[in-house]
Amino acid sequence: MYIKELELDNFRNYEHLEVSFSKDVNIFLGENAQGKTNLLEGIYLHAMARSFKTIRDRELIRFGEEYCKNRAVAFYEDEEHTSEIIISQAGAKAVKVDGARISRTSELLERLHIIIFSPEDLKIVKEEPGKRRGFINREICQIRPGYVSDLNEYRRILRQRNAFLKEDRIDETVLDIWDDSLVRAGARIVRDRRRFIEKIDMISRDIHSRISGGRENLLLEYETDIQPEEGESEEAVFDRILKEDRQKDRFHGVTRHGPHRDDIRISLGGIDLRRFGSQGQQRTAALSLKLSEIRLIEEETGESPILLLDDVLSELDNERQKYLLNSLGDHQMFITTTDLIGSVARSLPEGKVFKIRSGEIDIEI
Repeated sequence: MYIKELELDNFRNYEHLEVSFSKDVNIFLGENAQGKTNLLEGIYLHAMARSFKTIRDRELIRFGEEYCKNRAVAFYEDEEHTSEIIISQAGAKAVKVDGARISRTSELLERLHIIIFSPEDLKIVKEEPGKRRGFINREICQIRPGYVSDLNEYRRILRQRNAFLKEDRIDETVLDIWDDSLVRAGARIVRDRRRFIEKIDMISRDIHSRISGGRENLLLEYETDIQPEEGESEEAVFDRILKEDRQKDRFHGVTRHGPHRDDIRISLGGIDLRRFGSQGQQRTAALSLKLSEIRLIEEETGESPILLLDDVLSELDNERQKYLLNSLGDHQMFITTTDLIGSVARSLPEGKVFKIRSGEIDIEI
Protein backbone atom coordinates (compact mmCIF):
# COMPACT_ATOMS: atom_id res chain seq x y z
CA MET A 1 0.00 0.00 0.00
CA TYR A 2 1.48 3.36 -1.02
CA ILE A 3 0.71 6.80 -2.44
CA LYS A 4 2.19 7.20 -5.91
CA GLU A 5 1.16 10.74 -6.88
CA LEU A 6 -0.51 13.76 -5.34
CA GLU A 7 -2.05 16.75 -7.12
CA LEU A 8 -3.29 19.82 -5.24
CA ASP A 9 -5.23 22.85 -6.45
CA ASN A 10 -5.92 25.76 -4.06
CA PHE A 11 -5.17 23.51 -1.10
CA ARG A 12 -3.93 25.40 1.99
CA ASN A 13 -0.93 27.43 0.78
CA TYR A 14 -0.55 25.46 -2.48
CA GLU A 15 -1.89 27.12 -5.62
CA HIS A 16 -1.03 24.10 -7.76
CA LEU A 17 1.23 21.14 -7.10
CA GLU A 18 1.90 17.83 -8.82
CA VAL A 19 4.38 15.47 -7.20
CA SER A 20 5.40 11.81 -7.42
CA PHE A 21 6.61 9.93 -4.36
CA SER A 22 8.94 7.09 -3.47
CA LYS A 23 7.36 3.83 -2.31
CA ASP A 24 9.74 3.91 0.66
CA VAL A 25 10.69 7.20 2.36
CA ASN A 26 9.70 10.76 1.44
CA ILE A 27 11.17 13.61 3.46
CA PHE A 28 9.72 17.13 3.32
CA LEU A 29 12.50 19.47 4.39
CA GLY A 30 12.03 23.16 5.14
CA GLU A 31 11.52 25.91 7.67
CA ASN A 32 8.33 26.21 9.70
CA ALA A 33 5.14 27.53 8.06
CA GLN A 34 6.26 26.68 4.51
CA GLY A 35 3.68 23.96 3.81
CA LYS A 36 5.28 20.68 4.93
CA THR A 37 2.43 19.66 7.22
CA ASN A 38 -0.09 20.79 4.60
CA LEU A 39 1.26 18.08 2.29
CA LEU A 40 0.73 15.45 4.98
CA GLU A 41 -2.77 16.81 5.47
CA GLY A 42 -3.42 16.45 1.75
CA ILE A 43 -2.31 12.80 1.86
CA TYR A 44 -4.29 12.00 5.03
CA LEU A 45 -7.46 13.32 3.44
CA HIS A 46 -7.53 10.35 1.06
CA ALA A 47 -7.87 7.87 3.91
CA MET A 48 -10.26 9.68 6.22
CA ALA A 49 -11.97 12.30 4.00
CA ARG A 50 -11.14 14.84 6.73
CA SER A 51 -8.16 16.69 8.07
CA PHE A 52 -6.18 15.68 11.16
CA LYS A 53 -5.80 19.38 12.03
CA THR A 54 -9.28 20.89 11.70
CA ILE A 55 -12.92 19.84 11.61
CA ARG A 56 -13.75 22.77 9.30
CA ASP A 57 -13.25 21.67 5.70
CA ARG A 58 -13.31 25.24 4.41
CA GLU A 59 -10.02 25.94 6.20
CA LEU A 60 -8.36 23.67 3.64
CA ILE A 61 -9.18 26.09 0.81
CA ARG A 62 -6.44 28.53 -0.21
CA PHE A 63 -7.20 32.06 0.95
CA GLY A 64 -9.33 33.98 -1.54
CA GLU A 65 -10.35 30.92 -3.57
CA GLU A 66 -13.79 29.34 -3.95
CA TYR A 67 -12.76 25.69 -3.82
CA CYS A 68 -9.87 23.28 -3.44
CA LYS A 69 -9.20 20.01 -5.24
CA ASN A 70 -7.07 17.17 -3.99
CA ARG A 71 -6.26 14.18 -6.21
CA ALA A 72 -4.14 11.13 -5.39
CA VAL A 73 -3.05 7.97 -7.15
CA ALA A 74 -2.52 5.12 -4.71
CA PHE A 75 -1.63 1.44 -4.99
CA TYR A 76 -3.60 -1.01 -2.87
CA GLU A 77 -5.54 -4.25 -3.36
CA ASP A 78 -2.92 -5.12 -6.03
CA GLU A 79 -3.82 -2.29 -8.39
CA GLU A 80 -3.77 1.49 -8.82
CA HIS A 81 -6.72 3.61 -7.70
CA THR A 82 -7.43 7.31 -8.08
CA SER A 83 -9.28 9.32 -5.48
CA GLU A 84 -10.40 12.95 -5.77
CA ILE A 85 -11.81 15.27 -3.15
CA ILE A 86 -13.31 18.68 -3.96
CA ILE A 87 -14.34 21.10 -1.21
CA SER A 88 -16.20 24.37 -1.81
CA GLN A 89 -16.56 27.52 0.27
CA ALA A 90 -20.27 26.74 0.42
CA GLY A 91 -19.42 23.70 2.53
CA ALA A 92 -20.03 21.02 -0.08
CA LYS A 93 -17.58 18.10 -0.32
CA ALA A 94 -17.47 15.66 -3.22
CA VAL A 95 -15.43 12.46 -2.96
CA LYS A 96 -14.73 10.20 -5.94
CA VAL A 97 -12.85 6.91 -6.16
CA ASP A 98 -11.87 5.72 -9.63
CA GLY A 99 -14.26 8.29 -11.08
CA ALA A 100 -17.32 7.12 -9.13
CA ARG A 101 -18.74 9.38 -6.46
CA ILE A 102 -19.08 7.87 -2.99
CA SER A 103 -21.63 9.08 -0.46
CA ARG A 104 -20.31 7.52 2.75
CA THR A 105 -16.94 8.18 4.37
CA SER A 106 -16.79 4.54 5.42
CA GLU A 107 -16.35 3.59 1.74
CA LEU A 108 -13.05 5.52 1.73
CA LEU A 109 -11.90 4.11 5.06
CA GLU A 110 -12.09 0.57 3.71
CA ARG A 111 -9.49 1.33 1.04
CA LEU A 112 -6.47 3.25 2.31
CA HIS A 113 -4.95 3.06 5.80
CA ILE A 114 -2.86 5.95 7.08
CA ILE A 115 -1.41 6.60 10.54
CA ILE A 116 -0.23 10.06 11.61
CA PHE A 117 2.52 10.61 14.20
CA SER A 118 2.70 14.18 15.52
CA PRO A 119 4.08 16.01 18.58
CA GLU A 120 0.48 16.15 19.86
CA ASP A 121 0.35 12.35 19.87
CA LEU A 122 3.26 12.29 22.31
CA LYS A 123 1.09 14.28 24.73
CA ILE A 124 -1.90 11.95 24.46
CA VAL A 125 -1.17 10.27 27.80
CA LYS A 126 -1.26 13.43 29.90
CA GLU A 127 -3.92 15.43 28.05
CA GLU A 128 -7.67 15.48 28.66
CA PRO A 129 -9.85 12.39 28.04
CA GLY A 130 -11.20 13.84 24.79
CA LYS A 131 -7.78 13.41 23.19
CA ARG A 132 -7.68 9.73 24.11
CA ARG A 133 -11.25 9.22 22.86
CA GLY A 134 -10.16 10.80 19.58
CA PHE A 135 -7.29 8.33 19.38
CA ILE A 136 -9.68 5.42 19.96
CA ASN A 137 -12.19 6.70 17.39
CA ARG A 138 -9.63 7.30 14.63
CA GLU A 139 -8.15 3.86 14.91
CA ILE A 140 -11.40 1.90 15.17
CA CYS A 141 -12.67 3.77 12.09
CA GLN A 142 -9.76 2.35 10.08
CA ILE A 143 -10.33 -1.26 11.10
CA ARG A 144 -14.16 -1.19 11.25
CA PRO A 145 -15.54 1.50 8.92
CA GLY A 146 -19.12 0.91 10.16
CA TYR A 147 -18.02 2.44 13.45
CA VAL A 148 -18.17 5.85 11.75
CA SER A 149 -21.92 5.52 11.27
CA ASP A 150 -22.43 4.47 14.90
CA LEU A 151 -20.34 7.38 16.12
CA ASN A 152 -22.14 9.92 13.95
CA GLU A 153 -25.52 8.56 15.00
CA TYR A 154 -24.61 8.67 18.68
CA ARG A 155 -23.34 12.25 18.43
CA ARG A 156 -26.49 13.36 16.58
CA ILE A 157 -28.83 11.79 19.13
CA LEU A 158 -26.74 13.13 22.03
CA ARG A 159 -27.02 16.69 20.67
CA GLN A 160 -30.78 16.33 20.29
CA ARG A 161 -31.22 14.82 23.75
CA ASN A 162 -29.12 17.57 25.36
CA ALA A 163 -31.12 20.25 23.55
CA PHE A 164 -34.37 18.60 24.68
CA LEU A 165 -33.15 18.46 28.31
CA LYS A 166 -32.88 22.27 28.27
CA GLU A 167 -36.55 22.72 27.38
CA ASP A 168 -38.84 24.19 30.06
CA ARG A 169 -41.43 21.44 29.63
CA ILE A 170 -40.26 17.90 28.87
CA ASP A 171 -42.46 15.11 27.59
CA GLU A 172 -41.13 11.95 29.28
CA THR A 173 -42.42 9.81 26.40
CA VAL A 174 -40.31 11.77 23.89
CA LEU A 175 -37.29 11.50 26.19
CA ASP A 176 -37.80 7.73 26.29
CA ILE A 177 -37.53 7.67 22.50
CA TRP A 178 -34.24 9.62 22.55
CA ASP A 179 -32.93 7.31 25.28
CA ASP A 180 -33.77 4.15 23.33
CA SER A 181 -31.88 5.43 20.29
CA LEU A 182 -28.93 6.63 22.38
CA VAL A 183 -28.70 3.27 24.16
CA ARG A 184 -28.58 1.26 20.92
CA ALA A 185 -25.85 3.38 19.31
CA GLY A 186 -23.91 3.81 22.55
CA ALA A 187 -23.84 0.08 23.30
CA ARG A 188 -22.37 -0.69 19.88
CA ILE A 189 -19.66 1.93 20.44
CA VAL A 190 -18.79 0.55 23.87
CA ARG A 191 -18.46 -2.99 22.54
CA ASP A 192 -16.15 -1.85 19.73
CA ARG A 193 -14.05 0.23 22.10
CA ARG A 194 -13.72 -2.57 24.63
CA ARG A 195 -12.51 -5.02 21.96
CA PHE A 196 -10.11 -2.42 20.55
CA ILE A 197 -8.55 -1.55 23.91
CA GLU A 198 -8.16 -5.21 24.85
CA LYS A 199 -6.22 -5.82 21.63
CA ILE A 200 -4.18 -2.63 21.75
CA ASP A 201 -3.30 -3.33 25.40
CA MET A 202 -1.64 -6.64 24.52
CA ILE A 203 0.26 -5.19 21.56
CA SER A 204 1.40 -1.98 23.29
CA ARG A 205 2.51 -3.95 26.35
CA ASP A 206 4.88 -5.98 24.17
CA ILE A 207 6.19 -2.93 22.32
CA HIS A 208 6.70 -0.95 25.51
CA SER A 209 8.62 -3.83 27.06
CA ARG A 210 10.96 -3.82 24.06
CA ILE A 211 11.49 -0.05 24.18
CA SER A 212 12.21 -0.13 27.92
CA GLY A 213 14.42 -3.21 27.73
CA GLY A 214 11.89 -5.25 29.70
CA ARG A 215 12.13 -2.93 32.71
CA GLU A 216 8.55 -1.59 32.59
CA ASN A 217 5.07 -3.13 32.31
CA LEU A 218 2.49 -0.97 30.53
CA LEU A 219 -1.22 -1.54 31.14
CA LEU A 220 -4.23 -0.06 29.31
CA GLU A 221 -7.72 -0.27 30.82
CA TYR A 222 -11.03 0.90 29.39
CA GLU A 223 -12.82 3.38 31.66
CA THR A 224 -16.52 3.64 30.86
CA ASP A 225 -19.77 4.14 32.75
CA ILE A 226 -21.19 1.11 30.97
CA GLN A 227 -19.75 -1.92 32.77
CA PRO A 228 -22.05 -4.95 32.46
CA GLU A 229 -21.95 -7.69 35.05
CA GLU A 230 -21.99 -11.30 33.87
CA GLY A 231 -25.21 -11.99 32.01
CA GLU A 232 -25.98 -8.28 31.44
CA SER A 233 -25.88 -6.44 28.15
CA GLU A 234 -24.41 -3.01 27.49
CA GLU A 235 -27.88 -1.88 26.40
CA ALA A 236 -29.42 -2.86 29.74
CA VAL A 237 -26.70 -1.12 31.76
CA PHE A 238 -26.78 2.09 29.71
CA ASP A 239 -30.60 2.21 29.81
CA ARG A 240 -30.57 1.82 33.59
CA ILE A 241 -27.98 4.59 34.02
CA LEU A 242 -29.99 7.02 31.88
CA LYS A 243 -33.19 6.30 33.81
CA GLU A 244 -31.50 6.63 37.22
CA ASP A 245 -29.86 9.91 36.23
CA ARG A 246 -32.75 11.43 34.30
CA GLN A 247 -33.64 14.03 36.93
CA LYS A 248 -30.02 15.08 37.37
CA ASP A 249 -29.61 15.28 33.58
CA ARG A 250 -32.68 17.52 33.43
CA PHE A 251 -31.32 19.72 36.22
CA HIS A 252 -27.92 20.13 34.51
CA GLY A 253 -29.36 20.24 30.98
CA VAL A 254 -26.82 17.70 29.75
CA THR A 255 -26.35 13.92 29.45
CA ARG A 256 -23.87 13.16 32.19
CA HIS A 257 -23.05 9.53 31.39
CA GLY A 258 -22.27 7.54 28.25
CA PRO A 259 -19.49 6.79 25.76
CA HIS A 260 -18.85 10.52 25.34
CA ARG A 261 -17.27 10.38 28.83
CA ASP A 262 -15.04 7.35 28.18
CA ASP A 263 -11.31 7.30 28.86
CA ILE A 264 -8.30 4.97 28.89
CA ARG A 265 -6.40 4.38 32.12
CA ILE A 266 -2.71 4.12 31.24
CA SER A 267 -0.53 2.78 34.03
CA LEU A 268 3.01 1.61 34.61
CA GLY A 269 3.66 -0.69 37.53
CA GLY A 270 0.35 0.39 39.07
CA ILE A 271 1.13 4.12 38.70
CA ASP A 272 -1.38 6.18 36.71
CA LEU A 273 0.80 7.78 34.02
CA ARG A 274 -1.86 10.37 33.20
CA ARG A 275 -1.32 12.02 36.59
CA PHE A 276 1.99 10.85 37.98
CA GLY A 277 4.18 9.75 35.08
CA SER A 278 7.33 11.62 34.13
CA GLN A 279 7.52 13.24 30.70
CA GLY A 280 9.82 10.47 29.52
CA GLN A 281 7.46 7.74 30.73
CA GLN A 282 4.48 9.46 29.17
CA ARG A 283 6.23 9.84 25.81
CA THR A 284 7.41 6.24 25.78
CA ALA A 285 3.86 5.07 26.54
CA ALA A 286 2.47 7.31 23.79
CA LEU A 287 5.03 5.96 21.33
CA SER A 288 4.05 2.41 22.28
CA LEU A 289 0.38 3.26 21.66
CA LYS A 290 1.09 4.72 18.22
CA LEU A 291 3.30 1.80 17.17
CA SER A 292 0.64 -0.64 18.33
CA GLU A 293 -1.79 0.98 15.87
CA ILE A 294 0.42 -0.18 13.01
CA ARG A 295 0.52 -3.79 14.13
CA LEU A 296 -3.21 -3.87 14.84
CA ILE A 297 -4.11 -2.51 11.39
CA GLU A 298 -1.81 -5.08 9.80
CA GLU A 299 -3.42 -7.89 11.80
CA GLU A 300 -6.98 -6.74 11.13
CA THR A 301 -6.68 -5.76 7.46
CA GLY A 302 -3.65 -7.64 6.11
CA GLU A 303 -2.29 -4.32 4.77
CA SER A 304 0.73 -2.24 5.81
CA PRO A 305 -0.50 1.30 6.56
CA ILE A 306 1.14 4.43 5.21
CA LEU A 307 2.90 6.46 7.92
CA LEU A 308 3.03 10.24 8.30
CA LEU A 309 5.61 11.62 10.75
CA ASP A 310 4.96 15.32 11.27
CA ASP A 311 8.05 16.83 12.93
CA VAL A 312 7.91 14.06 15.52
CA LEU A 313 11.60 13.06 15.39
CA SER A 314 12.69 16.35 16.96
CA GLU A 315 10.49 15.54 19.96
CA LEU A 316 12.25 12.23 20.70
CA ASP A 317 15.65 11.50 22.15
CA ASN A 318 18.18 9.47 20.15
CA GLU A 319 17.17 6.14 21.69
CA ARG A 320 13.47 6.57 20.93
CA GLN A 321 14.24 7.96 17.45
CA LYS A 322 16.27 4.87 16.68
CA TYR A 323 13.58 2.51 17.95
CA LEU A 324 10.85 4.31 16.01
CA LEU A 325 12.73 4.33 12.70
CA ASN A 326 13.82 0.70 13.06
CA SER A 327 10.17 -0.24 13.62
CA LEU A 328 8.90 1.45 10.47
CA GLY A 329 11.22 0.22 7.75
CA ASP A 330 8.69 -1.80 5.71
CA HIS A 331 6.15 1.02 5.27
CA GLN A 332 5.88 3.99 2.99
CA MET A 333 6.79 7.00 5.12
CA PHE A 334 6.32 10.75 4.79
CA ILE A 335 8.48 12.72 7.22
CA THR A 336 8.49 16.47 7.80
CA THR A 337 11.52 18.08 9.41
CA THR A 338 13.33 21.40 9.57
CA ASP A 339 16.73 19.72 9.70
CA LEU A 340 17.78 16.35 8.29
CA ILE A 341 20.30 15.16 10.87
CA GLY A 342 22.93 12.81 9.49
CA SER A 343 22.26 10.02 11.99
CA VAL A 344 18.55 10.10 11.15
CA ALA A 345 19.20 10.06 7.40
CA ARG A 346 21.48 7.05 7.77
CA SER A 347 18.76 5.17 9.67
CA LEU A 348 16.27 5.50 6.82
CA PRO A 349 15.87 3.40 3.67
CA GLU A 350 16.54 5.13 0.37
CA GLY A 351 13.87 7.48 -0.86
CA LYS A 352 13.26 11.09 -1.88
CA VAL A 353 13.94 14.39 -0.14
CA PHE A 354 11.85 17.41 -1.12
CA LYS A 355 12.76 20.99 -0.20
CA ILE A 356 9.55 22.89 0.61
CA ARG A 357 9.44 26.69 0.43
CA SER A 358 6.36 28.95 0.41
CA GLY A 359 3.96 26.31 -0.85
CA GLU A 360 6.25 25.06 -3.59
CA ILE A 361 8.69 22.20 -3.97
CA ASP A 362 11.80 24.24 -4.59
CA ILE A 363 14.38 21.45 -4.83
CA GLU A 364 14.03 17.71 -5.15
CA ILE A 365 17.20 15.97 -3.91
